[in-house]
Amino acid sequence: MTAFSTIRTMSNRRQFIHNLLKISALSLTYPAFSKARKFDEQKAMMHLLPADENGIRLPYGFKSRVVAVEGKLPTSNSYYLWHERPDGGSVYRDHSRENLNGWIYVSNEESKTGGVGALKFNAQGEVIDAYRILDNTLWNCAGGKTPWNTWLSAEEFPYGMVWECDPYGNNPAKAVPCLGSFEHEACAVDPINRVIYLTEDEKNGCFYRTVLPHYPSFEGGKLQVAQVEGDPLHGQAKLIWHDVPKPNPKKPELETRFQVKQSTIFNGGEGLWYFGGHVYFSTKGDNRIWSLNTDTQEIKVIYDFKTSQFPVLSGVDNITVDNNGFIYVCEDGGNMQIVILSESGQALPLLHIENQTKSEITGVAFTDDGNRMYFSSQRGPSANGNLGITYEVTGPFEHIAQFFD
Repeated sequence: MTAFSTIRTMSNRRQFIHNLLKISALSLTYPAFSKARKFDEQKAMMHLLPADENGIRLPYGFKSRVVAVEGKLPTSNSYYLWHERPDGGSVYRDHSRENLNGWIYVSNEESKTGGVGALKFNAQGEVIDAYRILDNTLWNCAGGKTPWNTWLSAEEFPYGMVWECDPYGNNPAKAVPCLGSFEHEACAVDPINRVIYLTEDEKNGCFYRTVLPHYPSFEGGKLQVAQVEGDPLHGQAKLIWHDVPKPNPKKPELETRFQVKQSTIFNGGEGLWYFGGHVYFSTKGDNRIWSLNTDTQEIKVIYDFKTSQFPVLSGVDNITVDNNGFIYVCEDGGNMQIVILSESGQALPLLHIENQTKSEITGVAFTDDGNRMYFSSQRGPSANGNLGITYEVTGPFEHIAQFFD
């Protein structure tokens, strides 16, 4: 064995032991959910350590840092002041030669000035640039990442639009009329069946999709609204789709959710994400998480706060899914947590933000390798009032699966 091989073997062995210690520590502190008979909220949070310097409780092996604060420069390389009320977000690999292995995090601004901001990171995780990719819009809430690496930013107000934005800042943003005009929340692209799903943030809102006959082009896209047949809570259910007669009404014309009598109400549609042939979405009015099989159109509720054995998740909002298929749900209010959810409905708090009860957690998103997670507290505390704060969390995300065995 060469000296280099010996060093490499010792390094790998040290890393293995380091990871093993992390797993052991986490296994001791996490509650055994699969064996739990009666839910205890305090026990469900026992694995979270005391709050760190950022006021965030995390499991052993995880750490947080602040990457941007409203009204401040995220980096001295840019004059862009981070925007107020950061909301939905996503991460993109930076393919530019001058920033190899870097990435970009985009973040909506849910305010009357609207728009989208972006943070550029180098391979070491340092913020090296900040800039705008959308302006002159209103109340940009959530949205969705496309497989062709653009960001769909959705306006949350009656007759609002979805805007396709370039995370790299090279091309101007454009409105996408085929995605409809209504009080948007989030979007998710199904690349197999060539459709885009959309949620509507209204108490009597609907669930939509746009069929793209010339995918990935939006040309000829047709907006449809869902009707549920069956019982998604206690039995089998499927979606039936109806064309929306007038997908881009203007005030005072009849809004999209009232145009099709057969459509089903989804109470306050929120976060939405596509993963592995399913879309997952949340409805805040009834604190539910839904799962839709995009091939069969079978739909079911996988989490219902009222009936769950693990009712730790409330105030459901933005959603993402990690590389292993676990769902991460942000709380709007609730306990100010990001909660991990399995397909079977088991819920586990990943983090808890202390002393920010008047805020909401938004914009949860991972880098492609799954090692870094970004999110914001939309109205975090500060000396000058409530300011938006954007965070990064790193840790052994690859070991999350064992806690649901």
